[in-house]
Amino acid sequence: MAALNNQTNSQARLSLVSSVYAKSQVTQIRLRIHIPKYYLQVPVISQLISVYGLVVNITKALLQPNVDGEGYFDIELRGTAPQICSGLAYLESLNLRIVGKPNTDGDGWFC
Repeated sequence: MAALNNQTNSQARLSLVSSVYAKSQVTQIRLRIHIPKYYLQVPVISQLISVYGLVVNITKALLQPNVDGEGYFDIELRGTAPQICSGLAYLESLNLRIVGKPNTDGDGWFC
C-alpha cells in the first residue's frame, strides 16, 4: 500500500512538471510555497539549491516574523524532472502548502 501511495504522490509531483522527453532535459515550474510561522527560521529555499541541485528564482515573497499566520514565496524552480520531483517531495515532507502556477506566460500569480 505504501508503494501505491508513493507512486500516487510521485505522479502528483510530475503533474506540476511540464512534459519533458528525457529525464536529463532541464525544465522549469512556478510555485507558491506557503511558509508557516514555525518554518521562518528553516532554510527551506537553501535546501532546494544545495541538496536537490535546483536553480531557484524568487519572484515574490511575503515573510513577516512578527505576524501570526503564514508567509509565502513565489518561486521558479529550474532543473531536471527528477531533481524537481525530489525537491517537491522535500517540500511535501515539511507539510507545506504548495500551489502550482501553470500559466508561465502570464504577468501575475493570482488566478
